Amino acid sequence: MAHPSQLGFQDAASPVMEELLHFHDHALMVVILISALMFYIIIAMVSTKLTNKYILDSQEMVIVWTILPGVILILFALPSLQILYLMDEINDPHLTIKAIGHQWYWSYEYTDYEDLGFDAYMIPTQDLSPGQFRLLETDHRVVVPVESPIRVLVTAEDVLHSWAVPALGVKMDAVPGRLNQTAFIASRSGVFYGQCSEICGANHSFMPIVLETVPLEHFENWSSLMLEDA
Repeated sequence: MAHPSQLGFQDAASPVMEELLHFHDHALMVVILISALMFYIIIAMVSTKLTNKYILDSQEMVIVWTILPGVILILFALPSLQILYLMDEINDPHLTIKAIGHQWYWSYEYTDYEDLGFDAYMIPTQDLSPGQFRLLETDHRVVVPVESPIRVLVTAEDVLHSWAVPALGVKMDAVPGRLNQTAFIASRSGVFYGQCSEICGANHSFMPIVLETVPLEHFENWSSLMLEDA
């Protein structure tokens, strides 16, 4: 869960998000080192009156500052490609959920069950209970088992939407007439919040996503209760 004046990402709740955080830290460290070096060179050029004639016309230095950026880009590209392929990998999901974007709420269908689905509307501010978050709570939560591969099929009924849960490293566009898919594995129990990340109209800010990860036995009890109420 994000908090005011937070500078970094939310704590990772999935293996993919952990990899993304590691890559971000790796890239940011390289950028800081390059920025520090460039700042030092600029200060040195402005403040000194000395000139080195061997630096002004040096083929070796030209070779170095041509090859070095290429090496740095390779150090960025290799882990980036690895994570991209890892995010697209979907192997034998234990559960499939279909998320359908509407103006302005989400509806969910658990396709492995015969009749398990619901709509998730944002809870108005005046109806919030103590401890609940404004603009982030819904009347129904998406409940999934922890440490299980989950596949999410994402589509929309009217306009473009985007199903995003930052703590899980998940973001997938919902396009009318098209079925996109993404996957995640929740590494710990908890409640994770997201929002529609595609401008979809006047109430774009009012269609949150609440995903609750629970142990498998608790998920089975929850699904049984939902099927009895259906």
